[in-house]
Amino acid sequence: MEPKLDIVNNRLIPNAIEARAAVASYDRADEGYTLYVTSQNPHVERLLMTAFVLGLPETKVRVIAPDVGGGFGSKIYLYPEETAMVWASKKVNRPIKWTADRSEAFLSDAHGRDHVTHAELALDKDGKFLGMRVMTTAAMGAYLSTFASCIPTILYATLLAGQYTTPAIYCEVTAVFTNTAPVDAYRGAGRPEATYVVERLVYAAAVETGVAQDELRRRNFIRNFPYQTPVALLYDTGGYDACLDEAMKMADVQGFAARKADAAKRGKLRGLGYASYIEACGIAPSNIAGALGARAGLYEAGEVRVNPTGGVTVFTGSHSHGQGHETTFSQIVASRLGIPIETVEIVHGDTGRVPFGMGTYGSRSLSVGGSAIMKAMDKIIAKGRKIAAHLLEAAETDIEFKDGKFAVAGTDRSKTFAEVALSAYVPHNYPLDKLEPGLDETAFYDPTNFTFPAGTHICEVEIDPETGVVRIVNFSACDDFGNIINPMIVEGQVHGGLAQGIGQALLERCVYDKESGQLLTGSYMDYAMPRSDDLPSFKVATKVTPCTHNPLGAKGCGEAGAIGAPAAVMNAVHDALSASGVKYLDMPATPHRVWQALQTAKTSLRS
Repeated sequence: MEPKLDIVNNRLIPNAIEARAAVASYDRADEGYTLYVTSQNPHVERLLMTAFVLGLPETKVRVIAPDVGGGFGSKIYLYPEETAMVWASKKVNRPIKWTADRSEAFLSDAHGRDHVTHAELALDKDGKFLGMRVMTTAAMGAYLSTFASCIPTILYATLLAGQYTTPAIYCEVTAVFTNTAPVDAYRGAGRPEATYVVERLVYAAAVETGVAQDELRRRNFIRNFPYQTPVALLYDTGGYDACLDEAMKMADVQGFAARKADAAKRGKLRGLGYASYIEACGIAPSNIAGALGARAGLYEAGEVRVNPTGGVTVFTGSHSHGQGHETTFSQIVASRLGIPIETVEIVHGDTGRVPFGMGTYGSRSLSVGGSAIMKAMDKIIAKGRKIAAHLLEAAETDIEFKDGKFAVAGTDRSKTFAEVALSAYVPHNYPLDKLEPGLDETAFYDPTNFTFPAGTHICEVEIDPETGVVRIVNFSACDDFGNIINPMIVEGQVHGGLAQGIGQALLERCVYDKESGQLLTGSYMDYAMPRSDDLPSFKVATKVTPCTHNPLGAKGCGEAGAIGAPAAVMNAVHDALSASGVKYLDMPATPHRVWQALQTAKTSLRS
């Protein structure tokens, strides 16, 4: 058996709540520049701008990215407007402000996806996957954006194993320049495209073999870890059966047949679709990135500065633009140091205050940025243990640190974290012969491997054949994000990702005029974004298999919804339409497209 598919992954236009904006100024007194910008990685923006475009010393340019209203990848890059502003601010000797309106953002911000793919899957008589062949043409736009070429290659081809033990995988990617806006990372960045290929193939295989969607997955799931895939990646841990079981339970798969029969009585079509995805987050390590041609390291920096009164200021190279880092990082620090969370301050997004960092994208903030903070705290505690040993007149090896106290093991003698901090800054009784005063440590963390969040999403749709309208009546998602610090933030991230994935599946599509090259979907009048009434109340759950190679055991959660949702929705749409003779439909499954496919199928059946 060898299911084959020709798949179009539709081009998307990122739409953060705030469009890009910047203010650039030049100071003649110190010959320095300051750029306030809506960026996801201010240090990289400064590096690219100074070293490769303007030829300025990095020390003379300060990039500040304050609270930013969303990014989704579109604010990672160095854009020409911001660079021109820095240059011009000296020429006119005054600050320059620029804010993109939404139509400008549609035209100039880097777009996402835009793949055309032919894919084949080979199975044996028992439904075991034998091999996969994928040929993809990926649009790059008129010129290369910052990370453009790595999206359809290292972040796409290496994820084609999915959750399955497919022993042989071949992928050929042809990147083409087109007269359009550049294409670069957009929420998921290569992983949604890979998951869509794999999970649409799995659905097609289930239809061709007559094996249930869940059963075919179970026959091919990876269960022995670590697992070396045939496409370079080494999965360290996972639990795919548990996520599938929980998702099926939440989706009430057993009751689907009755719901489908009820829908048929009302003249409606019902379908159930699965997507069992995996993604690679915390992109690493730096030496692998270098071997693949990247001109940057993929570590993260964290500085933990303990103030004399015991409060803590954390400087992180990660960047927050809506993910709640200020809360999550504060929780990590407060828990590890045993101090009140309100005494922790998080500083990010300022090259003038923060050690060189790589920003936020690829769900890397907790697993990489959080790990750097953890390493810095380990140094703080190690130094605090030395100070406490001196104060308590005990051996350092006898000092234990727990719940904010340094204590002599087996005794009631202890010093609080605040007392040790004060001693570090007021060293009247201090081992000055062994230690410098102060309590301020910096750490850089370079992961040894990617992290691999995974899960199963199940979508149930109802289609009105008279109008072609697709309504999602149930969406269940069970994800494995490793250890979770803040469940509420994680759930919010999943909800947002699901909305974006459903938007791609049912509504969103960037279109250029073939003759003139003009953007036809240049505003919200022509580009449909998902709204609340397009979405159901999601059912979400998590299972935990901790990451084995970072100190938090975290994997990342920011992109999962956008990765699993498109395939789950489109598999459900195809399941609903299959009885009517519809064989294939590309995203987005708009009412017009669905209705047209049904009419074409009717005509074919009559003939």
